[in-house]
Amino acid sequence: MSTFKLVFGLLAVLAWAPSALAEPSPCRAVTHEGSDYTVCEVDLRREVVRFFWKRADGQPYGYLSSLPQSLGGRSGRLLFATNAGMYHADYRPVGLYVENGRELVRANTKAGPGNFHMKPNGVLYVAGQVAGIVETGSFLKQKPQADFATQSGPMLVINGRLHPRFARNGGSRKYRSGVGSRDPSTLVFAISETEVSFGDFARLFRDNLQCKNALFLDGGSATSFYSPDLGRNGNLVPLGPMIGVYERAN
Repeated sequence: MSTFKLVFGLLAVLAWAPSALAEPSPCRAVTHEGSDYTVCEVDLRREVVRFFWKRADGQPYGYLSSLPQSLGGRSGRLLFATNAGMYHADYRPVGLYVENGRELVRANTKAGPGNFHMKPNGVLYVAGQVAGIVETGSFLKQKPQADFATQSGPMLVINGRLHPRFARNGGSRKYRSGVGSRDPSTLVFAISETEVSFGDFARLFRDNLQCKNALFLDGGSATSFYSPDLGRNGNLVPLGPMIGVYERAN
């Protein structure tokens, strides 16, 4: 083999190797009942899920693009990030919030107005390579181990059934984000690209994404989503708690 062909072959291998070794994006476009969504499926055996609220100096991160792009030797790159539930004007989570095994905000079981209090609401929790979404009362009774947890509401799907207060096609239509649990190792995040009702959103999780339980995270006039692969730059206004999903280190 000539020296030219050998060098050319090596350059071709080096150019191909990074894209071949990089983990494909877990996110894809989905259309359900005429509405468009970005859906990101997370296998906790391959990806790492972390929650973030405040920096080391005590100030909220605020912006999804400000999250660490990796966790050092514990992970690969940041794949995507989204909000982790509802928060007050000072960015404090409205309900239960656990980060790195520490309960920073207690569970909120009070009655009140708004989506959070549309009971039953629920808790998303992560413990190593296991995760779950359960109704708040059940979570407090069972007390599962949780490295990370966030309370939000309403529940979208509860043991395979839609929230009882959702009208099939009625109710307000907003941009919405949520998360579903398919099995103990799989979380499915969905971000609507159009305004949808709670009923629309819940059926996406149950009927299309095959999630037995799903939880509304937040929504409004726009959704908050960050993905370098998809060119999504995150949020325009500051957020409270946030979720980052990373490649798992080999």
